[in-house]
Amino acid sequence: MTTFDTVLVANRGEIAVRVIRTLREMGIRSVAVFSEADAGARHVLEADVAVCIGPAAARQSYLDIAAVVDAARRTGAQAVHPGYGFLSENAEFAAALQAADIVFIGPPATAIATMGDKIAAKAAVSAFGVPVVPGISRPGLTDDDLIGGAPDVGFPVLVKPSAGGGGKGMRVVHEAAELPGALASARREAAAAFGDDTLFLERFVLRPRHIEVQVLADGHGNVIHLGERECSLQRRHQKVIEEAPSPLLDPATRARIGAAACDTARSVDYTGAGTVEFIVSADKPDEFFFMEMNTRLQVEHPVTEMVTGIDLVEQQIRVAAGDKLMLSQDDIVMTGHAVEARVYAEDPANGFLPTGGPVLGLSEPTGAGVRVDSGLTAGTVVGSDYDPMLAKVIAHGDDRAAALHTLDRALADTAVLGVTTNTEFLRFLLADPDVVAGRLDTGLLDRRAPDFTPAAVGDEQMIAAAAYLWLRHWSEAGDSLWQVPSGWRVGGRAAAAFRLQTSGRTDHVYLTGTPDRATATVENGGNHTVSAAFDGGLLAVTLDGLRTEYLVAATDGRLWLTGGGRVWTVEEVREAPVRPDDEHSGDAELTSPMPGSVVAVGVNHSDAVVAGAMVVTVEAMKMEHALTAPVDGTVELLVAVGDQVKVGQPLARITAAIEEAQS
Repeated sequence: MTTFDTVLVANRGEIAVRVIRTLREMGIRSVAVFSEADAGARHVLEADVAVCIGPAAARQSYLDIAAVVDAARRTGAQAVHPGYGFLSENAEFAAALQAADIVFIGPPATAIATMGDKIAAKAAVSAFGVPVVPGISRPGLTDDDLIGGAPDVGFPVLVKPSAGGGGKGMRVVHEAAELPGALASARREAAAAFGDDTLFLERFVLRPRHIEVQVLADGHGNVIHLGERECSLQRRHQKVIEEAPSPLLDPATRARIGAAACDTARSVDYTGAGTVEFIVSADKPDEFFFMEMNTRLQVEHPVTEMVTGIDLVEQQIRVAAGDKLMLSQDDIVMTGHAVEARVYAEDPANGFLPTGGPVLGLSEPTGAGVRVDSGLTAGTVVGSDYDPMLAKVIAHGDDRAAALHTLDRALADTAVLGVTTNTEFLRFLLADPDVVAGRLDTGLLDRRAPDFTPAAVGDEQMIAAAAYLWLRHWSEAGDSLWQVPSGWRVGGRAAAAFRLQTSGRTDHVYLTGTPDRATATVENGGNHTVSAAFDGGLLAVTLDGLRTEYLVAATDGRLWLTGGGRVWTVEEVREAPVRPDDEHSGDAELTSPMPGSVVAVGVNHSDAVVAGAMVVTVEAMKMEHALTAPVDGTVELLVAVGDQVKVGQPLARITAAIEEAQS
């Protein structure tokens, strides 16, 4: 077998860390590339060599083909692994590497180009007898073409961009009147994400399930599949939880869909690892339709690795080096079940808006059957320049029930202090009866999301937060009681009052005594016995005889606590809150719900607007959020397209219309 001496990883975050791990195991020197924003990132620290390739903006760094190729040349890399996203499915990038005599660890540029154009892809696989979803998919379709042809396809229809993936630019349209607006929005999002706003239509399969098949192909004509993955738990077409194998398929259908995936790879002379995605109706599980082929490693590849025992990155590298596959179809055996959950920097209680901030503390699970692919370290700053996925937690079990249980316990031990994430929502979703039973479809998550309520901060957590603040003050005072903050008493006993605020409540917590023996009282509540100690980021609190450990971090008066599978945030209030005027003027101010950039403005300065009119659209982490006028009135614009904005930054003001007095 042959291999490479040096491989450059043209990516960042958890996938770069994961690829570097296999390179290290294979004895291959790894090269990381990084933007100025990622100078201290984990993938940079773990690589043997690292090269800065530009500013934070992806288009000036990770998407800069010339900069990546130059970094490969400078470091002597014989090959480049693209990970997923960024340049992984860019035919121009593959061609540029070939011109520089550097191996692209992926399929030929021709295969990327064909499968990257979903219209061409459907034509290619149809020629090999692979079933495709009915729709309109010829090149150069205008909005008028799509609007005119939609009735023949039949509503509901799915608007899809021809380039790219990840759910960007996709829209489900239920009736004709919604289609023009959906096309305009989809074209704008597709152009921003992929530089190509070409769209096509497919019939939207009711109660669809998203099932994909992992394939491997070498340059010697061998093609095999490694079974399927169920990816139906999605939000806005973005996968959230994936598993292998699918609980839907029987052995006969599994064999048929695997054969169709291999034929798909053969249709474009594919080499390397690839994934063929199918849509399957939950009502007719023996029918499946080709959706697209991802010509790269998938985010969810670990579940396949855990049930087959095959390192897909190693296989990619060996195939790219010219080796024959050492595996036949008969060698592929799926053992047990694996489930993966994606940890995102987002707030499920606030419409899943992207979040960010510095990682103040980190807890990642370990143990039998648990794997974590993560790009995080304490000190990492999660910004709005890149995708919000931070890590993946994967669990394996003898059967599906065991895998789900192991994943739930692993997520209970997962915490990113300083950044709001979706881990609590993931556990809520895993406990859903339909998920437990395997009754999945791509709309299930969106149907259940409104029912999610994060765990409330109880008296126990309020006392724990107060105890942490108390211990910090006590430590700062040292042995000199004269240095203790005002409000504390000398003579071996002390008293402190902390005004704490969290979602839905603001209370005083009073502590009297010493940290090893104290009394705690929450405002308008009873007394509790408490002792507390803080060491190495862990806060141990014994409340009324019950001992609990919390991982704690604090910044700018905000505390983050995690324990028992939950994460809570509590703020210390040092000033009286600002109260609104007694008389409301009726005016309104639109503020940014997330850090990002302004991508659209729907009105002009001083325009008269009606309630519900789109005023400003903000984009962050490839997600758009439109802000509408809450009242009728006159708009004052405070931003323009292209402006970078912060959370809470005013974007526009609406001066409410004054009704004429009745005479």
